[in-house]
This record gives sequence, structure tokens and C-alpha cells, in this order.
Amino acid sequence: MKRMLLIAATIVAACVAPSKQDPAAGEGVVIYPAKAIITLVDAGEVAEAVAVSGDRIVSVGPLADLIAAMPSATVDTEFTDAVIVPGLVDPHVHVVLGALQYNLPITPPWPMATPHGMKAGLPNREAFLRALGDIVADSEPDSPVVVYGYHNLVHGDLTKNDLDGITSDQPLIVWHYSSHDFYLNSAAIEAAGFTPTLAQSFHGVDLDENGELTGRIYEDAALLVIQAYAGVILAPENVTAGFHGFSSMLRQAGVTTTAEMAYGLFGWEMEDANIRSNWGSAEAAGYHLYLVPEYRSLERTFGDGKVQAVLDMVSGDRQTPAPVLPRVKFFTDGAFYSQTMRLSPPGYLSGQSKGSEGLWVAGPDGIVPAIQPYWDAGLSVNIHSNGDAAQGATLKALEALRQGDDGPGNSFVIEHGGLFSPEQVEAAGRLRAQLSAASHYVFYMANEYAGPLGDVRAKWISPLGALTAAGVPVAVHSDAPLAPPYPLRAAGVHISRATRDGSVYESEMALSPYEALEAITLDAARVLGLEAEIGSIEPGKRADFTILGANPLDTAGADWESIPVWGVVLDGMKRPLAEQATD
Repeated sequence: MKRMLLIAATIVAACVAPSKQDPAAGEGVVIYPAKAIITLVDAGEVAEAVAVSGDRIVSVGPLADLIAAMPSATVDTEFTDAVIVPGLVDPHVHVVLGALQYNLPITPPWPMATPHGMKAGLPNREAFLRALGDIVADSEPDSPVVVYGYHNLVHGDLTKNDLDGITSDQPLIVWHYSSHDFYLNSAAIEAAGFTPTLAQSFHGVDLDENGELTGRIYEDAALLVIQAYAGVILAPENVTAGFHGFSSMLRQAGVTTTAEMAYGLFGWEMEDANIRSNWGSAEAAGYHLYLVPEYRSLERTFGDGKVQAVLDMVSGDRQTPAPVLPRVKFFTDGAFYSQTMRLSPPGYLSGQSKGSEGLWVAGPDGIVPAIQPYWDAGLSVNIHSNGDAAQGATLKALEALRQGDDGPGNSFVIEHGGLFSPEQVEAAGRLRAQLSAASHYVFYMANEYAGPLGDVRAKWISPLGALTAAGVPVAVHSDAPLAPPYPLRAAGVHISRATRDGSVYESEMALSPYEALEAITLDAARVLGLEAEIGSIEPGKRADFTILGANPLDTAGADWESIPVWGVVLDGMKRPLAEQATD
């Protein structure tokens, strides 16, 4: 713990060291007046101007006061008619996964924003199968075809027999919208060399009543598909184009900071090479990128040296392509979208997981042993936990980790948080949990999940208002590519609690406009452990701002996604969208 505190103190000291120029005179200082500057320091606090020196904020307040205090400062009036908010933060994305998927053929269940524009949704099984057939018809004969975007609750169940009906001699691989499941036709199964014996080593291998492969390969076995079809999925030209497109989407949305929330999952060498060449630096890419290592990848590569490996990544003793945060990503259960999140009895009432309770990843007995070595070293936790059974196990693990913890201790962030019962909401507040919520579960799936979850649990999806009232800091994230990395849209949905069919879901669980803005700025920084560096506009913090054409606090939640974004100030430098190339 002492070592981590020393590392943290060194990083912060380096970041907030005061400028050598004389702030009293205003040498090297730029003052930006605006229509409104929402500082996020105190609710309702709006400033008139902010002063910046280098990459740091030096003062905030009335324009006349700042000019009087720093007479040599330059006053830049470009934002006089704009609204300045803290730089928007998307605290949970998958830049490498997005790079892989954005350049594949896409068959989404609903309209999907991509780097190439809006892709029309395929609202039923017939439309999906027709689109899939068209993609195969347009492909190179005999070449494997990988298609992303299928969803079982919209498109119906999918087996190798369905895919064989489209092509029986060309390998066809369908990647579920959740990213956790693949569906292979017979040719793809044969070309990969997959047999039913895989089920002896992996949970995520579906067998039919005769013990034969159905074609569904998922969760812990999914990486086998990526390895078998790396020539298509990991093709360098596709990954590069996809990564650049992802970066363009982040810039267009006014994002100044994001985090890869499973660093190492696809292999350190491959990820490092792609991040170095396609992100490079905040200056080159136009946004800050941080990395959070994934625990199974650490175990596979470093074994007993896994904790030291993370400490070395954080300190810089082990080179990484972007800064690594002193945190580790864990998994309690499976995916919300593909019905593998772990539910309490009676489990799923319909859908492809009917009759099951979903999957554990670490599971009730494995969470604390997985976390404890990192926890003891002072590293914080970001843990994927979706179903109500998973939430119970995750909170029980947190309670065990908190034993004897009489101070702030390590931060513990629940990622996604698909379902919370009222009792789990109370426990999360009592145990000082934080939540980085998947912003899109309510919009895309609240109504579709009524059948699989049943009436009671279907009301527990993303109860952000109750969690906020219980004292849980709540951020929202995109989990891109599952939803577009557009923070204003993500937050606005939880003001309105709108669904994609135009209805309103559990409106009493809405966030206030101020809480929603916190969820994509200060609390989004908090779930990354960066709240001392970014997330609000106050002296000493990094000069990262998003420049908007309207005040979100005066705008209906349904209209947040339409607020114009001029661009950003990143590290004290103006980055207008009009002057940035689109990839």
C-alpha cells in the first residue's frame, strides 16, 4: 500500500507542479470567458471565465477579477457564446475490440452509430437472415466471413443449421452484439477443428441433445474463435481502419479521456502494437487514453508475478503504449445482452438461456481470492457484475475485502451493474461501492428483457436514481462498441429513462441533469481514480474542457445528444472539430 501511495504521490506531483511563469502577472496565461462555465465543484456553481497556464487550470471566476489579478494574461474570446464543461469522460470502452468490429460487416438489431455513419437496424429474423445472405453473396468465395451485430432477443435463436442454410461450404461466423458469443456454421466448425470435446475444458461450448456442437461458442471459449479466424478478425488493415474510426467518434463526441477496460485480453503484443501505432499519444489522437489490465490475462502471462507486473506498468518500469492506472479489471459473471449474466432462481424464463441461471466467471468462491493479492498491494478494483445473483456475490466479496478497513481504502467499482435489487442498492451504499453503469441497457433492452427476467427482476435494470440516493457515486459509460462513445447521449438517456420504442422505463430511477453531467465528468473520473486530476474545473486540475453550443443543465435529457460540440481544450490547447481530420 505504501508503495502505491508513493507512486500516486509522484504522479500527482508531476502533474500539478505549478508553472514557472509568474501567475500574478499572468505571463503565459490564457483566460477563456464563456456564456457559462459549469465547474462541477458545487451544484449550481457557474463561472464566467477560466484561466489556463500550460496544461493546468490556474483560476476560475469573474472575468474582471481574473484580468485584474493577471494583467499580462491573454483573453481569448472564442468561447464567449459557448458553454464550457469539464472534459467529457467515457470511463469504459474497448478500443481494440471496437477496432476489430467497426470494420466488419455489421447486422445490428437496432440503428447503430459507426465510424462510417448510422447503420440501419434489422428489426426481425427475416431481415437479419436476408442481410446475412447478401453479405455472404458479396464475399470472396471460400473465404471465411465474419459478421458482427446479431442479437438473439431480436433475431431469434441461431444454430449451425440456420447458418448452413445460408452457406454450407464457406466458413460463416456470426459475432453476437454483446461480443461474448460466436455462432459458427458447419464449415466454420470444421475449418477451426472444433469438436464436442471442447466442452470438457470450457463452459461456453453449446452441445445439443445428441452431444454435438450447436455452433454457439461463447464466454470463456470465445477466444478460440478469434484465434482460429485471426486472419479475418485481426487483419492489420481492418484493425487500423477500425481504430482510426473509433478515435474519430470519440473526438466528434467531445471526449477528452477514456479507458480501455480490459487491457491484455487479446494479447499484450497485439494490443501494444495497435495502440502505439493507432493512438500514439493524447496530442496525436486528440484524447487521453488509459489502460486497466484484465486479471485473467495477467494470470496467464505473469503467474505469481502478476501483481508486480501491474505495479511495474503503473510506475513505468514496464513499458506500455499508454498510461496504466493502478487498478485491475475482474469479472463476476457473463454478459447482459447475450443472457449469460448470472441470475437468482428460477433463472431465465425465455430466450436462448431459458431454464438456466447464466454463467459465473470468477463466481462466489473465486472473487475474493482473485482480488486479494492486488487489493493488498493497494490496487483498486473494477469488476464486471451484471445479474442479481452476481451482484449479491460481488457485494459479499466487497464486504469481506472491507473487513478491518477503517479508512477510504481501495476503490471498488462495479462495472455495468445490469441488475440491482433494492437490498443490493442499500448494500452498495453501505459498503462504499462505486458504479460505472452501462448507459444503454435501459434504452435498448428494458422492454425486451421483461419476458426473460420476469416482472419483478425486469424492474431492477440500472436503478441509477436509487443508487445515487444511497450514496453510490454513479458514472455512465458506453462500453463501445456496444453503444457509441457519446457521453451526452449516454447521460441524457438516464434523465429521460427513454427506451428505443418511445416508452419510459422506471422514471423514478432517473438522474437529475446535474447528476447526469457528473456521471460523464467528475464521477466518470472517480471510477478511474482520476478525480484529483480531471472531472471538474478548478485550479490545479488538467485543463481539459468540452465546448458546447448549449447548456446541458437547461436542456431536456432527450435533447442532450443533439447539443452541438465545438471541440475540446485538451491539455490547455484548443482542438476545434473543424480543424481535425476525420478518419
